Amino acid sequence: MKSEKKIGVILSYLSQGIQILSGIIYTPIMLRLLGQSEYGLYQLVYSVVSYLSLLSFGFGSSYIRFYSRAKVKDNETEINRLNGMFLIIFLVIAFICVFCGVVMIKNIESIFSTGLQEAEYSTARILMALMVFNLALTFPNSVFDAFTSAYEKFLFQKVLLIMQNIMNPFLSLPLLFWGYGSIGMVLVTSFLTIGKFVVNIWFAFQKLQIRFVFQGFDFRLLKEMWFFTFFIFLNQIIDQINWSVDKFLLGRFAGTVAVAIYGLGGQINSMYLQFSTSISGVFIPSVNSIVATNNDNKELTELFTKIGRIQFIILGLIFTGFIFFGKPFMRFWGGKGYEESYYVSLWLILPVTIPLIQNLGIEIQRAKNMHKARSIVYLLIAMINVFISIPLIKYFGTVGAAVGTAFSLLVGNGLFMNWYYHYRIGLDVGYFWKNIISFLPGLILPVVYGVFNMLFITYDSLLKLGMGIAAYSGIFGFFMYFWGMNMYEKNLVRGMFKRFLKVGD
Repeated sequence: MKSEKKIGVILSYLSQGIQILSGIIYTPIMLRLLGQSEYGLYQLVYSVVSYLSLLSFGFGSSYIRFYSRAKVKDNETEINRLNGMFLIIFLVIAFICVFCGVVMIKNIESIFSTGLQEAEYSTARILMALMVFNLALTFPNSVFDAFTSAYEKFLFQKVLLIMQNIMNPFLSLPLLFWGYGSIGMVLVTSFLTIGKFVVNIWFAFQKLQIRFVFQGFDFRLLKEMWFFTFFIFLNQIIDQINWSVDKFLLGRFAGTVAVAIYGLGGQINSMYLQFSTSISGVFIPSVNSIVATNNDNKELTELFTKIGRIQFIILGLIFTGFIFFGKPFMRFWGGKGYEESYYVSLWLILPVTIPLIQNLGIEIQRAKNMHKARSIVYLLIAMINVFISIPLIKYFGTVGAAVGTAFSLLVGNGLFMNWYYHYRIGLDVGYFWKNIISFLPGLILPVVYGVFNMLFITYDSLLKLGMGIAAYSGIFGFFMYFWGMNMYEKNLVRGMFKRFLKVGD
């Protein structure tokens, strides 16, 4: 099982690498073929439809917890009944999603107010219909994803994700060249979602031998699940506010071009978020298993710190590298008219760095059923985000929207959560930060080199920029290895190099 986790982490980063590489190549072509207004329209409609994902009410995140509890009891009937209950719940949610989507399409003028041109409404209706269908399908699909995660079959999940990341640009580009625009892009997404759903069903039945029991619906368990997931649901509302409301507000107050600029900056932030969850995601079953068996806070703190350090190494390279090389990169990548996207990205990825190196703590909270306070505090802060973002958008445009989000995230994630982890969850946060601070000696020279590059070197070609990024990455890796990493992390690096050398032989 440990080897499955290691392979899962490696494949997660391979998937991220493929996604970033395809994004670097595909996004500039897509932006130029769509144009700024249609890309902004696509981002705007997506931000509105994404609110329907809240219909899951957090149930998807609760499956592994209840599965782990049933597994400890070695109760196969309870597991099968749990499977049946989850499938019924998500099929009902999918139906509600379609119904809500129809209502939204019929009232699309009221939703977007005067933010769209008259000709854009017909495209927006088609985009919304396709996106709603796609989202509705993801609800029952998430049940089968949860099965695979609970059984720790990370190899299958990551290979499927890699295939999806590879196929998306290859299928989308021909449709873009043929003039199908954003509608063609969403059609490809829907096609891949259907394909993933079919493969997930096959794997669950043929390989995992999943069984469903639909009789004896346990309403007592459903009530317990609801109390557990309600605060996860609140957290999902918060995420939607933080990551989607800015686009909606920009669409109403500044138009689709502003949404496009913000959307490109948000795309960098999305990649940044995924880099962190690639590691922590494969340890969710381990966390639930520890809590279900002995609930040892020392063991949880050590795992929390070990994963946090690995995340810091990777995110530290990405974050500092983007500060020093992000401006010329965004100029080449986005093209003319997207200069502000660099500042949007910075304001979004700066405040999320702290929670991203601590995101295993979210799963620890859920496993302990102590995630309620976090959700309530975050909801209040997200509401503040909305109120301060409106005047900031009016005065500072797209960057103002990002600043409002940054403020709310810094207060909630940086201050409150560290207090909560230490004094309520029982994790040794002092031990965690002592381990993170130990990286500072390895950061000094790379940062000095990066500042020198930013101030004194002009990157006027992609080749020159690529060489600069490669040089910085090498310097960062060298000093981090010798002055930052502990023996466990050094052994991980040595192990990866040995595997690559074997493949080369």
